[in-house]
Amino acid sequence: MSLTDFRTLGRTGLRVSPLALGTMTFGDPSWGADEQASLDILARYIEAGGNFIDTANRYMEGRSEQVIGAYLRKNPQQRDRLVIATKFALSMDPTDPNNGGTSRKAIRKHIDASLERLGTDYIDLYWQHNWDQHTPLEETMSTLDDLVREGKVRYVGLSDTPAWAVARMATLAEWRGWAPVAALQLEYSLLERTSEGELFGAARELGLGVLPWSPLANGVLTGKYTRENHNPDGAGRGMFVDHHLNERTFVLLDVLARIAKELDTTVAAVSLAWVRQQPLTTTTVIGARTVAQLEANLASLDVTLSPGHLTELDGLTAPALNFPLPFLKALGVPAQQGMTVINGVRADA
Repeated sequence: MSLTDFRTLGRTGLRVSPLALGTMTFGDPSWGADEQASLDILARYIEAGGNFIDTANRYMEGRSEQVIGAYLRKNPQQRDRLVIATKFALSMDPTDPNNGGTSRKAIRKHIDASLERLGTDYIDLYWQHNWDQHTPLEETMSTLDDLVREGKVRYVGLSDTPAWAVARMATLAEWRGWAPVAALQLEYSLLERTSEGELFGAARELGLGVLPWSPLANGVLTGKYTRENHNPDGAGRGMFVDHHLNERTFVLLDVLARIAKELDTTVAAVSLAWVRQQPLTTTTVIGARTVAQLEANLASLDVTLSPGHLTELDGLTAPALNFPLPFLKALGVPAQQGMTVINGVRADA
C-alpha cells in the first residue's frame, strides 16, 4: 500500500490518503518542530504522494496553520491538490467567553482567522474540535451549513464528540437539508479502543469516515518505554502516558516486538498497521517532529498483518465497553437468535 491508495471519506466523494499528516507539533521547536523542519516534513509527505493535511486553529497558538500557509505561498500549485482540514472550538483568548466553543459567533470568528493564517479562501474539511456543552447542536450545524453554501468550507466533520451528539447532529443535517457530517475524528489505538462501542456504532450506521488520532498512544506503542524505562520524554507527556505504563501494556509490547521481528519491521509500524487494518478506519492521523519520524510512520504502509496477528492483538487489548453492549452480547443476542447464525453472527460466539 502507498499514500496514493486513496479512499473516499464517509459518504462523500472526497479522496484522501490512508495516512493523514497531523501537524499539531508544527511551529514550536521547544516541543515539536521549528518552521523549517515542519516545511521539510510537509514537503516529504506530499512528495511521497500524500494529500491530507490535518491541523487546528489552536495548534501551537495558530503557528501550525501559519506554517502550512507558508508552504502554500511557496507552492501555490499544490493548493487544489491537497485536502486541508482544520478545526474550531478551542479558545484563542481565555479572557473572552465567546472566543471558544461552537456558537455561531465563535465559528464565524475562527473560520476567517484560520483562512487568513492558511493563506487560502476555503477549507476542505472543517472539524468541530470537540463538543460544546453550552451551544445547541442546531446552532452549530446551521452555521456550518452556511459556511459550505458560502464556499468557505467544502465538508464538515466532528472530533471528540459523544456518540449521542454525533447521531443527533448528523440526523439534523440530513432531515433539514444541511451539509452532512462526513467523518469522525477520535482517539484510537491498541491501548484506547472504547470508541469501538458507541462511536463506531454511530459511524457504521450513519456512513461516516473514521480518522483515528494518537494511533501510537503518545509514543507508548513505538516501544521506547520498557519495564526498566518508565520516564516519559517531552514536556507534559507524562499525563498522557503514565496510565499506560503497566504490565498489561508491556505484555502487549512484547507481542508487538515479536510480530515486528517476524515481519522485519518496527513495533510502531505494526501498531499503525493494526489501526489501518480495522474495518471502519478511513485514514489514520500520524504526527512527526522530524522527517525521519515521518519516514518511520510511512513504512507502516508496507506492513500487512495476518488474520492470526490481528486476532492475537485484538485479544490482548479487548476493551471494556459501556452498558448496554456487554449485556446485549451476553444475553440480548442469544435471546433473539437462539442457536441460529444471522449475518455471520453466532449467538454462542
